[in-house]
Amino acid sequence: MSRAKESGDAAAVRERILTAAFEAFHERGYAATSTLEIATRARVSKRELYGLVGNKQKMLVAAIGERAKRFQAPANMPVLRDRATLAQVLTAFGTRFVREVSDPEVVGVFRLAIAEAVQAPEVARTLDSLGRETGRAALRHIMAAAHEAGLIDGSPADLAEQFAGLLWRDLLVSLLLGVAPRPNARAIEARARDAADAFLRLHPIP
Repeated sequence: MSRAKESGDAAAVRERILTAAFEAFHERGYAATSTLEIATRARVSKRELYGLVGNKQKMLVAAIGERAKRFQAPANMPVLRDRATLAQVLTAFGTRFVREVSDPEVVGVFRLAIAEAVQAPEVARTLDSLGRETGRAALRHIMAAAHEAGLIDGSPADLAEQFAGLLWRDLLVSLLLGVAPRPNARAIEARARDAADAFLRLHPIP
C-alpha cells in the first residue's frame, strides 16, 4: 500500500472517529460518553482511536476546531478603500457567519456546551476559545483594517462586538431554544446587509 493511500485511509478513519464522537456527545453528553462507545460507533479499536485522535478531550477539540475554520476572515478580502467596500465585506462576512453558526450541527455544539457547563466546563472553554473566538478575531481583523484606512473610528474589539450584536439580535438564542427555524439563504443575506447598513449609520466617517 502506498503512503498516499495509507494517509488517505487514516484521514478517513479519523473523520469517522470525530463524527462518531460528535454524535455521541450530542446524544449522551460529553461527560457520559466513554471512549469505548466512540470506538464502537466508529468501528475502530481503542488503540486506533487513541493513535489517530487521542483522548476524549482531544476529540472534542478536534471536532470543534474543524467547525471553527468556517468562521475565519475571508482570505481574499478586498482592500478597504471606501465605505461601500466596507459595507460589502461586512455583508459578506455576516452572511457566511450566520449561515455557518445557524447550521443545526453547530447549534448542537452550543447546546452541548450549555448542557455540560457544570459537569464538563472544558466543553464551553473549548467552544469559546476555538469557535467563538475565531469569529470574533475575524471581525476584529476587518474592523482594524477599516480603522487603519480611516473609514471608521473606535476600538476594533468594540466595533466587532457592536456589529455582531446588530447581526444576531436574538436569533442565536431563539435557535438554541428551538423556537425559531433556521433562516433561509435570502433571509440571512438580508439580515447581514441590514446589520452592515445600521452599523455604518451608527459610525459615520471620522
